Amino acid sequence: MASENLDVLIVGAGLSGVGAAHHIQSAFPHRTYAILEAREAMGGTWDLFRYPGVRSDSDMQTLGYRFRPWTQAKAIADGPSILEYVRETAAEAGIDRHIRYGHRVVGAAWSTEDSRWTVDVESGGETFQLTAKFLYLCTGYYHYDGGYTPTFPGIERFGGTVVHPQQWPEDLDYAGKKVVVIGSGATAVTLVPAMTDKASHVTMLQRSPTYIIAVPGEDPIANRLRGLLGDRLGYRVTRWKNVAVSTLLYQLSQRRPRLVKSLLRKATVKMLPPGYDVDTHFRPRYDPWDQRLCLVPDGDLFRAISSGKASVATDEIADFSETGIRLRSGTELPADVVVTATGLRLLAFGGIRLAVDGREIKLPETMAYKGMMLSGLPNFVFTIGYTNASWTLKADLVSEYTVRLLKHMDANGFRRCVPVNDDPRVSERPLMNFQAGYVQRSVHEFPKSGSRRPWQLSMTYAVDAVQLRRGRVDDGTMQFG
Repeated sequence: MASENLDVLIVGAGLSGVGAAHHIQSAFPHRTYAILEAREAMGGTWDLFRYPGVRSDSDMQTLGYRFRPWTQAKAIADGPSILEYVRETAAEAGIDRHIRYGHRVVGAAWSTEDSRWTVDVESGGETFQLTAKFLYLCTGYYHYDGGYTPTFPGIERFGGTVVHPQQWPEDLDYAGKKVVVIGSGATAVTLVPAMTDKASHVTMLQRSPTYIIAVPGEDPIANRLRGLLGDRLGYRVTRWKNVAVSTLLYQLSQRRPRLVKSLLRKATVKMLPPGYDVDTHFRPRYDPWDQRLCLVPDGDLFRAISSGKASVATDEIADFSETGIRLRSGTELPADVVVTATGLRLLAFGGIRLAVDGREIKLPETMAYKGMMLSGLPNFVFTIGYTNASWTLKADLVSEYTVRLLKHMDANGFRRCVPVNDDPRVSERPLMNFQAGYVQRSVHEFPKSGSRRPWQLSMTYAVDAVQLRRGRVDDGTMQFG
C-alpha cells in the first residue's frame, strides 16, 4: 500500500524539473509536491557532464528561465556556471527541500477509479510506492547511464586510453599527449579547443562535416540592455531579440538553404587560414538545420585550428592499431588518448513503465498532444525541448500550460484530464523530425506526433507561446472528468 499521496510528482531534478517545481509552487503554494531524482545530485545534464570545456550550445538569455534572469556577462556559459544557476534557483525558492535523491522511478500506473497514479520507486536497494494526482516527467530524452559508442574494428588492440565524454574520468591526464576526438557535433567542437591547453595536439576526426557558426562569447546588446533597463526587463528584451534572430535563421534555412549555406561558408572561410580546405572539412552534405547548428564562442575551434594546436581529419575509420587509428584513405592518426564524442543514446521518459487501468502503455502507439502530453494518459505531462532552439524555452511553456490546466480543473471541480485523439484526419509523424544520428537510431521507440494541431509538434517558440499561454484549455481534444 502506498505510504504517501502527493498532489504533483515531478521526476527529474535537472533544468526542467527545477523550473517545473518553481511554476507549480508559485501558482499553488498549498499543494504538496516532490521531485524524485535517480542520481545523487541536482542539475541533470549540467551535473552529469564533466568533460573539459563543457558549455551551453545556445545563449543563456534563452536557456535561462523566463522567471529568473541570467545576469552574468557570458552569453555562451560554461557547465559549472549553468549548474550553479540551477542550484541557486532551487535554493532561493526552497525547491531543494523537495528533492529526494537516489530515488529512481521505474513504473507508474494510473487508476481511473482513484484518479491517481501509483508510482514504483527504487531507493537504497528497496522498492516502494507512492501516489500522486498528477505526474510530471522532466527526465530528458537520453540515457544517463552511458552514451553511444559504435563498434570500432580493432579497438581492443589500442594501447592508449579511450573515453566517452558522458563518463569522463576525473583523473584523466592528457598533458603533452596526442588526442583524437571522434565526432563533429557540439561535444566534439567543444572538446577540441578546450583540450589544446594541455595536449600536444588535438585532432577532430569526423566522418562528415557539421555546420559550425562562430558567435560572441558575450552578447554586448544583452549587457548594455541590462545596464539600461535593469536585470529583469533587459533580460526579457534580450530573450525576445534572441528568439527572433534564431527563428529567422531557422526559417531562412528551411526556405533558402542555398543562401544560408553560402553565408555560413563565407563566415567559415574568414575564420580559417588562407587556402584552408573548407569544403572538405566544413561543408556538410545536408542542409542547415536538418541537424542542429554548432555554436563556437568567439570562434575558439577555428582559432585552435589556425594556431596549429588542432586539426580536422574528414575520413572513415578502417580500424585501430596499437598506437592510433587507421583511416580508409590509408592515413594513420597517432593517438595516446581517443575521445569517442559519438553521441547519445535516447531513452524515452527515463525508461519508466507506464500503465492505465491495468493496460501497459506502448509509447509508439501514443501521440503527443501539444508536444507535452500523451493521448490516453490522464494527468500526465512531460518536457522535451526544442531541437532548433533552447531547451528551456519549451520547458517554461510546458510549465505555464500545466499551471493553466490545473487551475481550469480546480475551477470546474475536475479530477482528471486526458487528451483523446478521435480525429481521423490526423496521420502519424515522428515525434522528432530531426536527422541527427542519435535521434534516428531511437525515434521509433518514442510517441508519435500528428499531422494536424493540437497533435502537430511545433518548433516555433512564438507560435507555442501564443497557443500554450492564450489558447483554450478546453479545446475539445482535452477531455475532463
